[in-house]
Amino acid sequence: MRRLIASLLFFVAGCTLAATHRLDDLYGPPDPARFENAPASEVSRAKWENVSNVLEHRCVVCHACYDAPCQLKLSSYDGVTRGASKDIVYATRLVEASPTRLHLDAETNAEWRAKGFHPVLNERKDTAEANARASVMHRILELRRRQPQAAPAILPADKYDFSLSRAPVCATIDEIGEVEKRPELGMPFGMPGLSTAEYGALTDWIEAGSPYAPPAPLDAAHGARIAAWEQFLNGDSLKERLMSRYIYEHWYLGHFYFDDLRAAPATGAAVEYFELVRSSTPPGQPIRVIATRRPYDDPGVERPYYRLRRMDEAIVAKTHMPYPLDSARLKHLKSLFLDADYTVTSMPSYAPEIASNPFRAFVEIPSIARYRLMLEQAQFTIMGFIKGPVCRGQVAPNVINDLFWVAFVDPDKMQQGELGEGELAAALDQIQLPAEAGSMLPLLQWKSYANAETRYLEAKTDVLNRRFGGKLAPTLDLLWDGDGKNRNAALTIFRHFDSATVVQGFVGEPQTMWVVGYPLLERIHYLLVAGYDVFGNVGHQLTTRLYMDFLRMEGESNFLYLLPMASRDPVRDFWYRGASDDVKQYLQGDKAFFAHETGVVYRTDEPLTELYGMMKSKLSPVLDRRYDIRASRLSRDVAGSMARLGQLSGVATSYLPEVTFVTLTGPDGAAEHYSLLHNSAHNNISTLFREAAERLPAEDTVTVVSGFLGAYPNAFQNMPASEFPAYVEAISKLSSEADYSATMAKYGVRRTDPRFWAHSDALHAAYRKMAPIEAGIFDYGRYENR
Repeated sequence: MRRLIASLLFFVAGCTLAATHRLDDLYGPPDPARFENAPASEVSRAKWENVSNVLEHRCVVCHACYDAPCQLKLSSYDGVTRGASKDIVYATRLVEASPTRLHLDAETNAEWRAKGFHPVLNERKDTAEANARASVMHRILELRRRQPQAAPAILPADKYDFSLSRAPVCATIDEIGEVEKRPELGMPFGMPGLSTAEYGALTDWIEAGSPYAPPAPLDAAHGARIAAWEQFLNGDSLKERLMSRYIYEHWYLGHFYFDDLRAAPATGAAVEYFELVRSSTPPGQPIRVIATRRPYDDPGVERPYYRLRRMDEAIVAKTHMPYPLDSARLKHLKSLFLDADYTVTSMPSYAPEIASNPFRAFVEIPSIARYRLMLEQAQFTIMGFIKGPVCRGQVAPNVINDLFWVAFVDPDKMQQGELGEGELAAALDQIQLPAEAGSMLPLLQWKSYANAETRYLEAKTDVLNRRFGGKLAPTLDLLWDGDGKNRNAALTIFRHFDSATVVQGFVGEPQTMWVVGYPLLERIHYLLVAGYDVFGNVGHQLTTRLYMDFLRMEGESNFLYLLPMASRDPVRDFWYRGASDDVKQYLQGDKAFFAHETGVVYRTDEPLTELYGMMKSKLSPVLDRRYDIRASRLSRDVAGSMARLGQLSGVATSYLPEVTFVTLTGPDGAAEHYSLLHNSAHNNISTLFREAAERLPAEDTVTVVSGFLGAYPNAFQNMPASEFPAYVEAISKLSSEADYSATMAKYGVRRTDPRFWAHSDALHAAYRKMAPIEAGIFDYGRYENR
């Protein structure tokens, strides 16, 4: 067997070498610099604009971010020319990997080749023949073009593997001949082929040499806004420099736009987005990005500058984190950080034990300013936990429930709540987060972090027990009301098995709820966002997940303190049915025992339900209701069926996918779009590897909302509104996979449906119209084959 394997490897290597020589003989040696600094022209601009629309709506839907197959990121020209890699980002590894972040970790294609990326475009002689035959992209498109368009409704599993754990086929141009023997691997993979016009646009562009032209220069108004913000972020005083470092570590994932400059949706003009980067060059000079593994790592220069860099790539929903910048925001941040009466005596070290702990690094900035920065854009802050790289893959999101609400401690009353700035300062200073040890973490290291977290929890509980009692008791007055106008005061988080979504407002019926104050919000950010390394080893990744258990339980406990003492243990027991004794001890033992009665007045014998209702009532003025079903738009039968669908629960709902987009077309041809979300129930979510064993399908529920919720739709349903009652009736009677498959056959748009791309385009257009800032391209990497 060893001899056979060795012979096969020698044979493949020999074939690859022969293919390389053949291409070199025909078209010359490859030049990785071929697509860099190419002269722009009106012809190249027109060709790029023509093809970029096809790339975005037919290719980017699978090829964007870290989970793009083969790391082939087609959302920008730089991503296309960088090419693909056989290395998998989301992998279980014993040794940390080198980061391969586009626009950060390499500047030239030659540098990407040194990191193991191979081209998908022809880098040899620039002729139409060479550009076609020496291009992986051209040949993989041609392979799909030759495949018959007709396909079975459900593709055979032996040929089409759509699982997230599948091994991608990342062929180089020398290996493409073997791939061409398997026509099912042509692109788009497992979906209807491109139209003649789309195929022609892509292949003509490749054969023409893949020309590109950068976007037109920014206008003077944008330039002025950038200058004002870069001036603010690059002041010379210690106070300004510390503020800018803190802001950067919380904003580096953002997509910033100037709210007063964005075009009206009716114009169709694209919004200009920018990202905040560290640069070795000051404002006014070209940006030279400082690429570090984490945003708080040593920049390696005496002083980094914080710059706004224009984004030139397609906006995808799964990573899009829009953040508005305007003059009012600038003025407010100045008042919080610069006008406040405090002194910064020195800049903190970048040593990991300092930089990984924001309570040490930024101790000289008043906590009220730090909290306000995160709180006033809380959806953005928590989006970082959800849309950052940590939340791809089931191991990370299984630390949260499928549907829960989040409220926040009022910053003006946090001295009465959980912060106790002076009293907890010592405990916060000793907090340890996994990133302190870097990205090569022994798996058992988490116990030391657990001990540090336990010491903090004991100190916090001691403060609360001393603070409350007698006439002072926790009430809903401790909750932030959004200052009467800010919709970030109430959030809902949906988990979709291996991804999640955060929206403003209280949506659906929650399985649990968190109340979050500054120390908890900050620790989650430095655990899941600033300190998390997707390229880290398995010890780092699992320790991060295990640590998040503590933080989740702390947020839940903060909420439970508002319940009557007699109700807290029963609610905890229900949330953690079957949990280990260690978990129960953490939740209910001396470490987290709050020994005082709530100050909330209850009038029913169902205090948990009553508390949820009081939460909604208190925050009603700032609740975002964009996802509410508006019955006035629906006929009486459809409205009744919509209400019934939202009330379904039990085994029938367990057959539904995580996220379904439902389109109803009225008699006038107008379409209404809804999202149907499957909420899985569990005994508890404190078990890392036994999620399936903890499932409770009999308690599953669904949430129905208006519009689009979720970046990774699993299924599309499309029907006349008159058929919707029958659809709901069919869903309510699901009892097998065959039942669900029959429902898809009647109402669904399967991935093989000839209508798929037209329906996808209609959904994207509707999404942009409904939410022009929040909208991004959906990802079909989880679209089902059922």
